[in-house]
Amino acid sequence: MNSYQRLKQDLVKSPRTWLVTGVAGFIGSNLLLELLRCGQRVVGIDNLSTGHRRNLEEVRDVVGSVLWANFNWHEADITEVKSCRKACIGVDIVLHQAALGSVPRSIVHPEITHHNNVTGFVAILVEAKDAGVKRFVYASSSSVYGDHPALPKIEDQVGNCLSPYAASKKVNELYAAVFSKCYGIECIGLRYFNVFGPRQDPQGPYAAVIPRWIEAMLSGKEVVIHGDGETSRDFCYVENVVQANLRAATISNPEALNTIYNVAAGGRTSLNELYVMLRNHLIKERPDLTDSAPVYADFRPGDIRHSNADIGKARGALNYQPTHQIAAGLVEGLEWYLENSVSVRTGGRQKTREGSWGEENRTYGLLSY
Repeated sequence: MNSYQRLKQDLVKSPRTWLVTGVAGFIGSNLLLELLRCGQRVVGIDNLSTGHRRNLEEVRDVVGSVLWANFNWHEADITEVKSCRKACIGVDIVLHQAALGSVPRSIVHPEITHHNNVTGFVAILVEAKDAGVKRFVYASSSSVYGDHPALPKIEDQVGNCLSPYAASKKVNELYAAVFSKCYGIECIGLRYFNVFGPRQDPQGPYAAVIPRWIEAMLSGKEVVIHGDGETSRDFCYVENVVQANLRAATISNPEALNTIYNVAAGGRTSLNELYVMLRNHLIKERPDLTDSAPVYADFRPGDIRHSNADIGKARGALNYQPTHQIAAGLVEGLEWYLENSVSVRTGGRQKTREGSWGEENRTYGLLSY
């Protein structure tokens, strides 16, 4: 039994009450699934602006009615103080995932990004502090590294922010540090690097790259790469992110608290390489992809050229041990993508999820490339 398995076994023996914000979203629903499997009591809050009821329904179907009874969901907005106050009652640990993602969207709508990502962050942090919450773990982003050229990215070496989204995440880190000093609440920030996996939405103008490309390939549409395709990212399977959150939430070493950690796989894959990997995985579903090629467009404003995480700090302080590199994550996650794609039509196979994935107000893009 490894240390992460022991951690989950300890959780089963000593249940706690957790608040997961953004619980109906991609990462939030994956956290909910693992927590319920570990016998935890979970409160969730989500306004369904980027999350989906179907994500919660899928978790319910996986865990069964007995464990599902440990979940209490508030359909509400984190910018509403009363909703945050109600959600924090009796909570031991907060896992704050709610945010309006996507660098391009933040450039188009900086005021909406600020309202959701900064005003909402402060609202939930204040109510968590007032409710006596012990530990506040929150999602930050690799985008805060901005124009700093060094690779791999090290937590204390950041540059100038290149987008309102990056600025909002940087402000979150500043507020968390101040609250720790002023009020004593234990805060840990996790800088996510391009997370992918089950329940990540492929549709909409701000969808993340992997599900969007899978959906395009399956439906016979063009795959568009912004730039020359040599832009690279540290793609991180969502199971790694779940592990990092649970480790950050339960670490007892005081020296590991009130700081920030990179959460990634510690590798680097170019967009050209990613295209080939996905195409090779999907050829069985779409043999016509054999000779396919992407279409190249202009670089997007606000995008970082290269991103690769140094995860040594998380390994040392949190005992974080990523279980999935990109290849393993694609293999494990691809079956979900195929089963839930609206465009799979091979040999009469077809699956359509309830609801539309094309609504612009129902997109993810959290950590889109």
